[in-house]
Amino acid sequence: MIQQLTNEAIELLKKLIETQSFSSEEDETAVLIETWFKNYNIEYKRTKNNVWATNKYFDNNKPTLLLNSHHDTVKPNSAYTKDPFKAIVEDGKLYGLGSNDAGGCLVSLIATFTYFYNQKDLKYNLVIVASAEEESSGPDGLNSMLAVIPKVDVAIVGEPTLMNLAVAEKGLVVFDAEVLGTPSHAAHPNDNNAIYNTIEVLKWFKDFRFKKTSEALGDVKLTVTQINAGKQHNAVPADVKLVIDVRVNDAYSNQEVADILQKKAPCDSIVPRSLRLNSSSIPLNHDLVKAGIAMGRSTYGSPTLSDQAALSCPSLKLGPGDSTRSHSADEFIYLNEIKEGIEIYIELLNRVIV
Repeated sequence: MIQQLTNEAIELLKKLIETQSFSSEEDETAVLIETWFKNYNIEYKRTKNNVWATNKYFDNNKPTLLLNSHHDTVKPNSAYTKDPFKAIVEDGKLYGLGSNDAGGCLVSLIATFTYFYNQKDLKYNLVIVASAEEESSGPDGLNSMLAVIPKVDVAIVGEPTLMNLAVAEKGLVVFDAEVLGTPSHAAHPNDNNAIYNTIEVLKWFKDFRFKKTSEALGDVKLTVTQINAGKQHNAVPADVKLVIDVRVNDAYSNQEVADILQKKAPCDSIVPRSLRLNSSSIPLNHDLVKAGIAMGRSTYGSPTLSDQAALSCPSLKLGPGDSTRSHSADEFIYLNEIKEGIEIYIELLNRVIV
């Protein structure tokens, strides 16, 4: 059955690649996922572009394990040399937009859920969500499903990790900051030039360090990523606007990071756009982690954001593919990675829920 599921998962991935599914435009890929569930006589539901199902013998008295990955993609970049919407197999690689991020993970988890769907007496319930709007952190993705699906006790989020165990993931807060000055004609003296005032502010951001580090995720990473000021060459602007990207470890909440920067940063204002994309983790002594380690999988902390940020329960990021290929030109996943992914997912769950 595993070989059949693997073959059909690869065929589903090919169809997903060849069906445009930018964030908020996943209608047609949702239909493809629905078709899989219909073909396997799996009862499912669709909420907007999120397709989800629970195992056949769901028991409210048991804890629930969420299997999640997404079927939306970013838009292809201009460096593609292959058609991003054509599933091309060459030298054991399956090329195409979304093949690695996160189509390979998604079809592997769908195959794994299907493998366990009809089994009785599992220690955990299973719920799978093929979610929308992950790439855009949109309002109608996994975050919107948590009030719809059964309460989740632990989760596996499918993102490319080379099937190693991402036991923690950094959160994200984006800040809009402003440095003020006195507007004037460039020909006149001005000791309060907002652009010059920004020099010391930028140096402060460059040198500032959050005190608490994390064993899994290291330090909080703060980066100024955008600067905007001025409208013409002969006018000193009244302000300089900055954008600061902060990747938050699990030693801080997003609110704590915001409080620290609003108290200490030497700019005239600094405001977070959102505080909802928190860091996430799973204890190293959780059965899922212990089982993965026993299978020879390594653990690490992930700097990249995923739908884990929407979850408050313990969550493990795990999936076939390599994160460094995500959003790259001529994105691909090895066919063997999908086969290995399904086998490892199934063995992992056999050790924990059977």
